[in-house]
Amino acid sequence: VSSGTDALLISLMALGVGPGDLVLTTTYSFFATAGVVSRLGARPVFLDIDSVSYNLDPAALEAWFADNPEQASKVKAIIPVHLYGQVADMDPIVATARKHGVAVVEDAAQAIGAHYPSAAGSKSAGTMGDFGCFSFFPSKNLGGVGDGGLVVTNDDQRAAELRRLRVHGAQPKYYHSVVGGNFRLDAIQAAALRVKLPHLDGWHQKRREHATYYDEAFARVGAITAPACVYDRSDHIYNQYVISIAEGRDALREALAAAEVSSAIFYPVPFHLQECFRALGYRQGDLPKAEYAAEHTLAIPVFPELSREQQDHVVATILSHVG
Repeated sequence: VSSGTDALLISLMALGVGPGDLVLTTTYSFFATAGVVSRLGARPVFLDIDSVSYNLDPAALEAWFADNPEQASKVKAIIPVHLYGQVADMDPIVATARKHGVAVVEDAAQAIGAHYPSAAGSKSAGTMGDFGCFSFFPSKNLGGVGDGGLVVTNDDQRAAELRRLRVHGAQPKYYHSVVGGNFRLDAIQAAALRVKLPHLDGWHQKRREHATYYDEAFARVGAITAPACVYDRSDHIYNQYVISIAEGRDALREALAAAEVSSAIFYPVPFHLQECFRALGYRQGDLPKAEYAAEHTLAIPVFPELSREQQDHVVATILSHVG
């Protein structure tokens, strides 16, 4: 499909999500995760994260159903996000969804090639829910020269519906039984991605090596919390390497910029505090773990081509400011 955003959108469309429906998701992700819900007229319900992985907290999901039994029948889908290249804790998430008869749409935009140690065996990101959604935006581990996305499902009927929706709902051509959209991936992106795909595993391994080096460098610095590898390191693809700074995150970012080191904040404002969702009634303090992450985390370079000399410069700059 045309983008990771459209992968999410078309998946929700295939489920018939619309006005009056609720979609449960994390409050801490790229905006598309929540934006696609509102675009269809449904209401996003934001839940807090696990403070170790930054992914949707399965306990918060289960608690929402326990606390809101009168609204459970309105829930059409759950969107867990595999943030920064690490899969969310999917076994309890899927179990909760199945218990309540709700579809699962995995936002695996940042996690192509990541794995999860399910009780049923190792599973790839995007293969445990009803739909798996991926992004080929250039910042992703497998990025095109522009934009692109992918939806996977193991349900033939749903796959057929996705194919129909991606070409304006036409099947056969020029005969429209539903209103879809132009969600096609252009040929230039497909060609570039085919060339890059054989290199993906090697790029993942380089990112893991960089992450290990950072982990060791920051291990004795109490003010820095390195990103936790919740499962085996081979399961994580490190789309981002995100550290948590006890105090002075923004000052550190300025110091890195002065040393010509790029950094980024993913993400400075959780969904529940975004102005466009003000009408939903959330307040500061409602989802404290995500709010803490938004104020304290910083992503530093971890791209495969990063040299050891460059990494040493990143580490030295951080330690001179924080250590």
